[in-house]
Amino acid sequence: MDPPNLLLLLLLMFASTINAQFPATYCGSTGNFTANSTYQTTLTTLLSSISTTNSSSLSYGFFNASAAISGASQTLYLFGLCRGDFNAMSCRACLNVLASDMRRLCPLQKEALLYSGNCIIRYSDASFFGEVLTQPSYLASTTDNVSSPDTYDAAMRKLLNALLAEAARGGSFRKYASGNESVRPDKIYALVQCTPDLTEQQCSDCLVVGVEEIRGCCVRYTGGRFMVPSCLILYETNHRFFDPVSEPPPLPPPPPSQGGDAMPPPPVGKSNSTRTGIIVVITSISALLVIGIVIVLLNVKRKKQPRESVEGEVVHEISTVESLQFDFSIIRAATDNFSDSRKLGQGGFGAVYMGQLSNGQEIAVKRLSQNSSQGEVEFKNEFMLLAKLQHRNLVRLLGFCLEGVEQLLIYEFVPNSSLDQFIFDPLKRANLNWDTRHKIIMGVARGMLYLHEESRLRIIHRDLKASNVLLDSRMNPKISDFGMARLFELDQTRAKTNRIVGTHGYMAPEYAMHGTFSMKSDVFSFGVLVLEIVSGQRNTLFCMGDNMEVLISYIWKNWREGSLSNIIDPSIISGSSIEIVRCIHIGLLCVQENMISRPTMSSVLLMLNSHSVTLQVPSRPTFYLHSSIESDMPSMQDYNLRVFDVEESRSKSN
Repeated sequence: MDPPNLLLLLLLMFASTINAQFPATYCGSTGNFTANSTYQTTLTTLLSSISTTNSSSLSYGFFNASAAISGASQTLYLFGLCRGDFNAMSCRACLNVLASDMRRLCPLQKEALLYSGNCIIRYSDASFFGEVLTQPSYLASTTDNVSSPDTYDAAMRKLLNALLAEAARGGSFRKYASGNESVRPDKIYALVQCTPDLTEQQCSDCLVVGVEEIRGCCVRYTGGRFMVPSCLILYETNHRFFDPVSEPPPLPPPPPSQGGDAMPPPPVGKSNSTRTGIIVVITSISALLVIGIVIVLLNVKRKKQPRESVEGEVVHEISTVESLQFDFSIIRAATDNFSDSRKLGQGGFGAVYMGQLSNGQEIAVKRLSQNSSQGEVEFKNEFMLLAKLQHRNLVRLLGFCLEGVEQLLIYEFVPNSSLDQFIFDPLKRANLNWDTRHKIIMGVARGMLYLHEESRLRIIHRDLKASNVLLDSRMNPKISDFGMARLFELDQTRAKTNRIVGTHGYMAPEYAMHGTFSMKSDVFSFGVLVLEIVSGQRNTLFCMGDNMEVLISYIWKNWREGSLSNIIDPSIISGSSIEIVRCIHIGLLCVQENMISRPTMSSVLLMLNSHSVTLQVPSRPTFYLHSSIESDMPSMQDYNLRVFDVEESRSKSN
């Protein structure tokens, strides 16, 4: 692809204010093809045809092609969708970048789907034309809150519903609509779009899902993005990010459908925006010079930097990321020289301080303990992970500082401290009504799903617990503390370690006993967290009358007996009883002893979102009691656990 087109795409993507991580990659689950096979040759030819085609369908914002795989009774299908306001040149550039990413990120998969900020590309050996597909989905938002969420939501609903109807009525080559709605003192700009192979009803059905997702995830924020294979919704506040649509020459009538391909092969056409092309070339040449200089400097610097293995992962020295580095004197001044009055807490990593920069921005500063033998590893691990992760339910990393023995991480300041400060406090938890607790559960689930499946990386947190869930001013949850996290390959399902880290009561049995961890061990921790939020009790020994109980044991016993009122925190005096009981049920599914029986986070979120999804009956969980033997990381409150079945042990003793 020619450099100006690539730079055009880069400029378009980085101009967006949406807090997103692109490309979002889904490499499919239907198996792999053999390298250098006819499958790969056919796929390479189809992807390369984006650059060479003179199809005027690009002027309508889509591209499709199909080809028979030589020597096999298979056909390979390729489809790309660009924003409806893109001209042919912009669309080609966007799809070409994704095609290049696809070869790199999904090198041997038989099907793949990639999202960027402005286009979608996918291929498969099974025809998907004419089908409504709403998974896998991608959601992102800005981090800036709107001033009046309820008023904003009403205006957003009005705008999106109007655009939905207009887009669904679109023709067989473009189903797209854009517009705006005033909501004092702001104005919402939005665009909606479907793939042109859908019927009016199918387009409407897809966008209805998108409207609900946008309202559920992002309506409190000034911008959002919803993308699925069949449709997309984008919106921003006070910024018209789309251009007027100028109609290209009409395409000829489609030929009769062949081989199940409902999309017409488009003929030759011309780009219709000479002025835009001139602007793009000028801008791109300037940007090329700047980007080229930056790349050369980073490469030179990277060659000089040693590489270090962090528990199996090789990471670059973080000093190369100069744009995120703070001067130590600035942080020292912001925290009043790390005074005790600014101290927010103390953990195995070190102390956390509240600070304020000279521009008034509040920050949280995590200061590495100088006598921590393993702190430097966790520091680099956490920084390298968080620098690549962006999600509204993850705490946002602002930068770092290295000077002498000082190693600092700088985060956004989250004013309401951590969840454990509320949920386990007899007085404060009364302020957590059920709606707030349910919002926290949903937010943590979305954050964990992003870590497991939706980010460019696959992250196993390994220390999800109430004290690592921070709450912002609106009580939205943000997952924090990635010092123990592990990076997985995209096709990796589990790993094993001899160094057990984490917190007792939250660790899955296979991890606590054998060091085996996976996404399902995080699911276990999430289940414990859900049960703690509903009950207001820690998952440790606690007094219940004259008896000592383990929380999971107590909840399991009362759930089986139907005594749900014994489980629910008495301070919850209102809320949907169906929703509360459903959360208990989902929590028990997550803490099942057999990791295979536990749901994935995508299944968990589906069960939380839809009451129409039937829940399986959970099997009896494993119950924990901690021994007095500490592990190799006492500073992290990490214990070797003795895992046993409480009820079985009692029956044997009787």
